[in-house]
Amino acid sequence: MNEADTLTLRNISVWDTGERIDLIVDGVRQDALIEGNARISGDIDASDLVVAPGFADPHVHFRDPGQTEKETMMTGADSAASGGYTQVLIMPNTIPALDGEPWEDAPFDVENVVDYLQRYGCIYGVKLPVRYDLSVCASLGREGLKPSNIELWKKYVAGIEDAEKTSPMKKHPITAISDDGAAVPEPILRDVLAMAKKTGLPFVEHCEHHTTGAVNDGPVAKMLGVGGIPASTELAIVQRDIDAAKETGVHVHFQHVSTAAAFEAIRKAKKAGLPITCETAPHYLALCDEDVLKYGSMAKMNPPLRSKADRQATLAAIADGTIDMIATDHAPHTAEEKSGDFAKTPNGIIGLECAYGVCRKVLVDAGYTDDKHLIELMAVNPMQLMSRRPTDIAALLNVSSKCANKRTLRLNVTEHPENVDLVLINMREKWVVDANSFHSKARNTPFDGWQLTGRPVATIIGSEIAFSRL
Repeated sequence: MNEADTLTLRNISVWDTGERIDLIVDGVRQDALIEGNARISGDIDASDLVVAPGFADPHVHFRDPGQTEKETMMTGADSAASGGYTQVLIMPNTIPALDGEPWEDAPFDVENVVDYLQRYGCIYGVKLPVRYDLSVCASLGREGLKPSNIELWKKYVAGIEDAEKTSPMKKHPITAISDDGAAVPEPILRDVLAMAKKTGLPFVEHCEHHTTGAVNDGPVAKMLGVGGIPASTELAIVQRDIDAAKETGVHVHFQHVSTAAAFEAIRKAKKAGLPITCETAPHYLALCDEDVLKYGSMAKMNPPLRSKADRQATLAAIADGTIDMIATDHAPHTAEEKSGDFAKTPNGIIGLECAYGVCRKVLVDAGYTDDKHLIELMAVNPMQLMSRRPTDIAALLNVSSKCANKRTLRLNVTEHPENVDLVLINMREKWVVDANSFHSKARNTPFDGWQLTGRPVATIIGSEIAFSRL
């Protein structure tokens, strides 16, 4: 390796131990995302930087295939990398749905949407700057009427015992089952849980079931003259699925939990030893329903922003460990869609590129948790949901050489071919969110213009630089 191609980061801090090390990276990933004149080689004083396992987002929508005017796999991946993510879990509400069914008139002779996403890099000749897994539909077509056909998609599940040796490439396996966007209806719930149990997948549940409403039920809904969504819709599904987890032993993971009552039910279930995990999103930590009056459709999502009391309960659930992880629920929409009649505008906001800074502002700066726990919420725990192992920096250091009184970690694809995924964070960097500079195709965020402290500045995937703004 030519030293001119090597990046040396001097005196960088390890996220969980605080140890100061020198980090040397010998390679740049093909098609890496490099912002402006960012350094990808040379010697850098990294005293202000922290190295941690790469962030993992268990809940993203990349809209590909079917709605590529909103986002593509490439722009979604660039957005994730820019936010410090090295791994994401793609939700199944693609068009066609990600259910394993044959795709009529499919491009590139792919069998189905799973096959398309498995082969995306080969089809388009690109190497995306983020890893991704897939969540398969719980119901056929994600319509909630019949369970999806396990025989069509089980071969894509990593580690399934009866998978043939000739099964598809497992770089982007199915690692969850979900109908995200709506809760799985009661008539097929037991069938879906049986599929989850057979394949060892977590059942990832959108814990709401309603057909009307645009914002949280309360004074704001009345002020806007739109239908309200009561908190009871969330609690009903959470309690139902807790009972199902107790009955079946299936791991149930609750998505974007937003209400005090739901957190209390989850807290009790965990204390009882049930296989339950949950996530929330940055917007439920940072905003409440009153903020809809300020941000309009940029603060319209499903579930909706809840009351001030619910927001405080969400912050408390971070502090006491009830919440296992933070997901962005990255949901891109076009400007035209978000500028229409409020009640009819689509739900969802984007969040990958500012999630860390927003969470650090409302959690660490406000005293609800510390930097170490925030990285666990955004990196370590989401990887475990996907049955993946976050990079263990301490283990790598234990087998690395010592240089004077400081340990040195040197990364290259020969010694560490696949398993080293890291994020470098400048926790002191002050910056202002500028949605117009996002790598995502979309701009639908309420956080545009927010002043934040702390920002990911580079990611490393498979021991190579995948993204840099150093």
